[in-house]
Amino acid sequence: MDIRKLQKIVVSALEDIKAVDIEVINVTKLTSLFDRVVIASGNSNRQTRALANHVQEKVKEAGGEVISVEGEQGGEWVLVDLGDIVVHLMQPAVRSYYNLEELWQTTPAARRKMVAASMSQAAE
Repeated sequence: MDIRKLQKIVVSALEDIKAVDIEVINVTKLTSLFDRVVIASGNSNRQTRALANHVQEKVKEAGGEVISVEGEQGGEWVLVDLGDIVVHLMQPAVRSYYNLEELWQTTPAARRKMVAASMSQAAE
């Protein structure tokens, strides 16, 4: 499936269930594993699970493939792997803590510095 079509399906599915702060990040220059990271928030465990289920349903209806889903039982952070797109559905506190937007929007060199800094802080 074309990446633009898949992205449109994912964003539309998230909007259907009232996801908050939907962000699409093009990561083609940062990794060869996937092309897009989509991050969105749900206000409860129930909503994040509903968002994940709706994304899966809409992708399958369009003929796409869902590779795997992680975190559905807890619902604080649900990851939906669609191959070319990885969807992170998080509650606001979890999203703020992990700050994936900053991680994926930085250059590889800046990201390495961030990781090194956090590792040295953890060692202290």
